[in-house]
Amino acid sequence: MRLVSAVLLSAIASVACAAGAASYGEAFADGPAVPVSEAIERFDAHAGAPRLFSGRITEVCQAKGCWMMLEQDGETARVMFGNHALFLPKDTRGAAVVHGVLERKELTPEQVEHFREDGNALPAQSVEYRIVADGVRVNAINAQPPAGSDGAGGASSG
Repeated sequence: MRLVSAVLLSAIASVACAAGAASYGEAFADGPAVPVSEAIERFDAHAGAPRLFSGRITEVCQAKGCWMMLEQDGETARVMFGNHALFLPKDTRGAAVVHGVLERKELTPEQVEHFREDGNALPAQSVEYRIVADGVRVNAINAQPPAGSDGAGGASSG
């Protein structure tokens, strides 16, 4: 009986902890995530293969929610959602883990201007680090699915 109670309490605690997170896009397994600052510092070791990256969401595209900026210790990477496969609520902020591939991208002047128009805080640079992500998990202040979401880019608990 004590074993059953312990297992039940453990399950309830796990659900309670997960309730604070919202997931967008493809589901991905938990595991160690590389802080975005470390990934940028050691770019060659972390680029080119899918992995987990962590940081703090500082900005989300204000046009559609189709990208976000992930920051850790002053280093930032733009998280792009492959083929606009998912969208975040425009006011999303908080800690996040993303599953994706790190790359370095040289932007055209037109792309820099486009990102400046879509954003609201950080200046766009001509060379930036990007994570092309297929899934995001946000422990956020604002992580509610957009109103009228059809589920393609909406949140799910877990």
